[in-house]
Amino acid sequence: MKILDTERLTLRTIDVDDAAFYYELVNDPTWLEHIGDKGIRSVEGARAAILEGPCVMQQQLGHSLYVMERKSDGVPLGLCGLIKRDTLDDVDIGYAIRPAWFGQGYTYEAAAAVVAYARDQLRMKRLLGITSPANSNSIGLLQKLGLEFVEVRYLPPGERPTNIYSIEFQD
Repeated sequence: MKILDTERLTLRTIDVDDAAFYYELVNDPTWLEHIGDKGIRSVEGARAAILEGPCVMQQQLGHSLYVMERKSDGVPLGLCGLIKRDTLDDVDIGYAIRPAWFGQGYTYEAAAAVVAYARDQLRMKRLLGITSPANSNSIGLLQKLGLEFVEVRYLPPGERPTNIYSIEFQD
């Protein structure tokens, strides 16, 4: 289901047909370094993770991670969306893109649209962002989106140090 359009991207809900893409993304070295190992070791495991994670979240909350699909050719570049984690009080923006698409502005384009969607359509009052302290690209993106550093917390998986960022939306 299409959620958002930007100039170059369509953001749509992820489904089991995206399992091969999802499997590759969550096992990419940059994902493993900055986000963590989800323990997905097969395309079938990716299918199950999609059904148990984003699909359930979308049904229950009306938002989830979305596939960033390039309009010009339909290629899935990464994920960007809104996640409600048990370990955080508020929803956070999550994103990941394959290294082949780094530096082309796709993640910012998608993330800016998701922040506007959270504020204007979902009427959220606050949005969080999380990143590893070593991920300077992600820190820069969160700051460019208007999120401000709040604190470092230790979150799963692995109780790794995680920078927490936040933006408050005005009524």
